[in-house]
Amino acid sequence: MTTPTTRRSLREAAPFPAPADAHQTVEHGRTRLRPGRLIGDALLWIAAAAGTVCILLVVLAFTAQITLIMFRTGSMSPTIPAGSVAVVQRIPAAEIGVGDVVTVDRPGELPVTHRITTITPGPSAQERVITMRGDANAADDPFPYTVSSVRKVLFSVPGIALVVAGMGDPIVLGALTVAATSLVVWAFWPRGQRRSAHDLHGSGP
Repeated sequence: MTTPTTRRSLREAAPFPAPADAHQTVEHGRTRLRPGRLIGDALLWIAAAAGTVCILLVVLAFTAQITLIMFRTGSMSPTIPAGSVAVVQRIPAAEIGVGDVVTVDRPGELPVTHRITTITPGPSAQERVITMRGDANAADDPFPYTVSSVRKVLFSVPGIALVVAGMGDPIVLGALTVAATSLVVWAFWPRGQRRSAHDLHGSGP
């Protein structure tokens, strides 16, 4: 005796189809990894890192008196060639030593950054009289310097002085501001409406 065939038995015997939206979900996930999106995310990370560095420099300038100086001449070559940027920290004159590369501020003149060759006591307990010489120079500077504090070079990076100087140009700052604003707007702009139920789940009978 055979069992009569019914719609229910046919549905139970047929293999269970994969949900129509499973393939669509995978494809939808793949479309998110477009090259433009990846480039935009990378630019956002770079902008965030640059902003973090700027904030860190401001904090260090106020808390540790760490700033940047640019080398326009080659008097400290080859140790610090022209076009370098150095990170310096202001310290009391009592903490300096022979061989240190320091920046001395001169009233009415540009600061000078050379290597200390001699140190003698100054007029007061907080002052020192130092002589300095550029690594590329054959003789000491013409006059000694009486200092109560100096800016000691911690380290330098060659070849970036023009970039740092350009950052202070109003036109460059304006262009960077516009670019950063456009990038943020692009990153958070709505990505379009959600797909319709027909696209995601397919049409039914």
